[in-house]
Amino acid sequence: MRAVVQRVSEAAVRMEGDVAGQIHQGLLVLLAVHETDTLDQVRWMANKVANLRIFEDAQGKMNLSVKDVAGGLLVVSQFTLYGDARKGNRPSFIESARPELAIPLYEAFKKEVASASGCEVAAGVFGADMKVSLVNDGPVTILIDS
Repeated sequence: MRAVVQRVSEAAVRMEGDVAGQIHQGLLVLLAVHETDTLDQVRWMANKVANLRIFEDAQGKMNLSVKDVAGGLLVVSQFTLYGDARKGNRPSFIESARPELAIPLYEAFKKEVASASGCEVAAGVFGADMKVSLVNDGPVTILIDS
């Protein structure tokens, strides 16, 4: 499982012009499921994201998690995070999980991260053509692999 986690002051995902999910302060999580992932990776990743201390405390140090700041999470499926472009110019996505595995694990991640963080979780729609907008706060962007 791979996640790109961005600290945001706001983020939204739209489909055909309609807002599918939106948050204010919090985390935008672009999530990819690997072909070998299991519920163990889902639980690990959800706990890592929920407890990731990348928000500033009163002294200006990154010492607070999304749950500490009562932020939101916007989770967007992004199989292209497993794109391998080492050979040629067209990325290969063979390591990305097929929908029959990826969809249940993506849905499980949303539930697990909501439970682990106690925060509101908004989301895009798996496999849909989405437009993601965000204001990266900092900017702070973290790449996490399970």
